[in-house]
Amino acid sequence: MKHLVFYDAECPFCFYVKKSLRKLDWLNKIDWVSVQEVEKNPDDYPYMQFRHKRMYDEIHMLTESGNLHAGFYSVRRLLMALPLTIPLSILLYLPFIDKLGSPFYIWFSKNRYDWFGRYPEPRFE
Repeated sequence: MKHLVFYDAECPFCFYVKKSLRKLDWLNKIDWVSVQEVEKNPDDYPYMQFRHKRMYDEIHMLTESGNLHAGFYSVRRLLMALPLTIPLSILLYLPFIDKLGSPFYIWFSKNRYDWFGRYPEPRFE
């Protein structure tokens, strides 16, 4: 099984990040799923049913081992899965970094549509 990363396909920043990180997924370990897809086919993603409300607010990652991460913790784990970004990810695992990283992530996520706009239709590729 691969890692599953759930992103907002209507968010230009999220789409760009997905597109960039796909290029770094040399080992093809990650599948990207839009939250719009989850919304249309909730029975295909039963592990996301309790997170539905927060899916648009935070990126989510279901690891190949079955752990579900959200927000800052998803970013940290996602970067650990890509060979080129492992050094950056290690920095995000330093003690107390999450005490700064998590609130920063939440603030950034709340403002992303104001800064980057929103696609009228989801973009997948």
